[in-house]
Amino acid sequence: MKLTWLGHSGFRLETGDLVILIDPWLSGNPMLPDNQHEAAVHGATHILLTHAHFDHMSDTLRLARENGIPVIGQFDLMNLWSETEKIETIGFNKGGTITLDGIRISMVTAQHSSTIQDETGLRPAGSEVGYMIAAEGQTIYVSGDTDIMADMEWFADYYKPDIGILCAGGHFTMDMDKVAYIARRWFNFRTIIPCHYRTFPVLEQSAAELVKSLPGIAVIEPDVMRPIPL
Repeated sequence: MKLTWLGHSGFRLETGDLVILIDPWLSGNPMLPDNQHEAAVHGATHILLTHAHFDHMSDTLRLARENGIPVIGQFDLMNLWSETEKIETIGFNKGGTITLDGIRISMVTAQHSSTIQDETGLRPAGSEVGYMIAAEGQTIYVSGDTDIMADMEWFADYYKPDIGILCAGGHFTMDMDKVAYIARRWFNFRTIIPCHYRTFPVLEQSAAELVKSLPGIAVIEPDVMRPIPL
């Protein structure tokens, strides 16, 4: 299994015959050079979306059409896009699990917001979620954008994720201190990969304090387009 950071909260997860793009924000992403866009999405089989904010979904519809691949996400938004955008979608909801070639993806709650902006202003767009991805004997918690939630206690107990892809930039989501808190209090992560940081000046720019706060856990500060073996 291999994970590649696309900058901000975007990732490319390769496992078996699947290439899953998680929140792939390419156009306007200051962390991902234009000449890397094609490599970022090459061979993609699915898009996995946590919510509808521009820095997570603005390329989703285009990529789904150009590559002929389905978008996986929260039922209400997927149902809308299936009808209005004529793309293939796989919609389910919090508490549900889907299976793709033996890979189990479970949808869990997040605490944030989910809106789309158009000519009429901001419109609600489904709800924000996270995912537990069970593949190759490991379980990855993709937090999406969220604050700390009491639900994380049962997430840790029930799903037992050993890898955390966790928003950590602050201002809009948890910061590094909160990620360290949940890792110590509830989870038993072997590896943590922070995201949703460094992109804008308002966000945290380094995970050094997270590394310092969690001895014994491999905190990997990802480099854009450099694969991480899991």
